[in-house]
Amino acid sequence: QVQLVESGGGLVQPGGSLRLSCSASVSIFSINTMGWYRQSPGKQRELVAAFTSGGRTNYADSVKGRFTISRDNAKNTVYLQMNSLKPDDTAVYYCNCERVYGSSSRAYWGQGTQVTVSS
Repeated sequence: QVQLVESGGGLVQPGGSLRLSCSASVSIFSINTMGWYRQSPGKQRELVAAFTSGGRTNYADSVKGRFTISRDNAKNTVYLQMNSLKPDDTAVYYCNCERVYGSSSRAYWGQGTQVTVSS
């Protein structure tokens, strides 16, 4: 089992910044992929940014150049630095990871944190 705990959401004005944190209950070295998704009302959950199994980063086109994903291995924590925020970034942001168990894998989700971009 993996527990993911998110923090850092809130209300911010357009053009502002926020940093989200996601702490895992296990070593992130034992996790295959880890990243952030978001979901706004009436829309499907979408990938925002993630570390792939090869350690590379993957970003949604809509956030490239504005958002940065990073991690602190010692703290088993992944961050999402969000700059130049837009009203369209308003959503519930979920931390996600995939852990491999032999020949199978399982996905885990955090509880979500609300990000609201509004003046």
